[in-house]
Amino acid sequence: MKNTGAVTYIAAALVIAAGATPLAASAVTLKVGDPAPKLQVGKWVQGEPVKEFARDKAYLVEFWATWCGPCRISIPHLNEIHNKFKDKGLVVIGQNCWEQDESRVGPFVEQMGDKMTYRVVLDDKHGSEKGKMAETWMDAAGRNGIPSAFLVDKKGVIAWIGHPMELKEQAIEQVLEGKFDLKKSAAEAEAMARNQEQLVKLSRQFSQAMRDKEWAQAESSLAEIEKLLPEDQRPSVAQARFMVSLEKGDGKGAAKLASQISEADKDNPELLNGLAWALLTHQGLKERDLALAEKIAARANEASQNKNPAILGTLARALFAQGKTDQAVQAQEQAVALAPEDQRAKLRKTLDSYKEGKLPAAD
Repeated sequence: MKNTGAVTYIAAALVIAAGATPLAASAVTLKVGDPAPKLQVGKWVQGEPVKEFARDKAYLVEFWATWCGPCRISIPHLNEIHNKFKDKGLVVIGQNCWEQDESRVGPFVEQMGDKMTYRVVLDDKHGSEKGKMAETWMDAAGRNGIPSAFLVDKKGVIAWIGHPMELKEQAIEQVLEGKFDLKKSAAEAEAMARNQEQLVKLSRQFSQAMRDKEWAQAESSLAEIEKLLPEDQRPSVAQARFMVSLEKGDGKGAAKLASQISEADKDNPELLNGLAWALLTHQGLKERDLALAEKIAARANEASQNKNPAILGTLARALFAQGKTDQAVQAQEQAVALAPEDQRAKLRKTLDSYKEGKLPAAD
């Protein structure tokens, strides 16, 4: 089975840490601490329309498109945020933007099913080729990459701007409780903007070092990146270091980092699944900590409430790799039962391999 939520998730974190979504060169007129611009949206594809920001609600406005790979990775995470905080006063809005063909949005949302249950809306392009939300939010904030998210507090003020994977639940909770430190967030955002040029330079150095297999240089670049990032974004650097260990073939180092990362973020099933899958399948590892992979996969399964077929597939592989065939078969059978119809044939093939006592190749 192709585990789409695995190393891809870690790679996305690496991109975030390396500053690969730079601010635009044009003047930024919308910042943390500013009043949120009004909503100028088009057709609501899903959910109850929001005409304006209510003072008894907080809002997470996330800009995305169907063609955007990183957006697809972040959608299940956003949905978890929606489900966790919807009854506590948070409204999640998936604001489609820069869409090449808006007719694809409805079918895309329908296909996502219970992985994308929050509100979804198109941009208003009347008199605006790019879209009014794209102009008054994204362009104004200097955001030239998606996904990008804006957290709006109960006073209608922007509390946070960034990649949705980097938004901490603690920040959401503090916004909902009226305890969020807006001045600190604004100061961190301003410092991040000042550091952006250097982050881009370091990210290029890091990428080149990875291509050249210059591991010491890669680690050095990450250390410099870590110094420039706000404290709440530094965990992404640990995930990038995990990738370095994998590429080096350092199984012990990868396991140590995976353990630390998983302990620090126990409620993020996509991240946990990525760690476990990488430990199980990344080529070139000199040794694999299979027990740790099982532990992390089990934690991911618990965090996803035993409902994610990809995570169950990871857990099944970890179990089989340790000779726990009966348990592996049971987990893989659950994965088959939960998977969409178009994925079941491949999952059944893996299940048959386990029943025959063979570990299938990872694709």
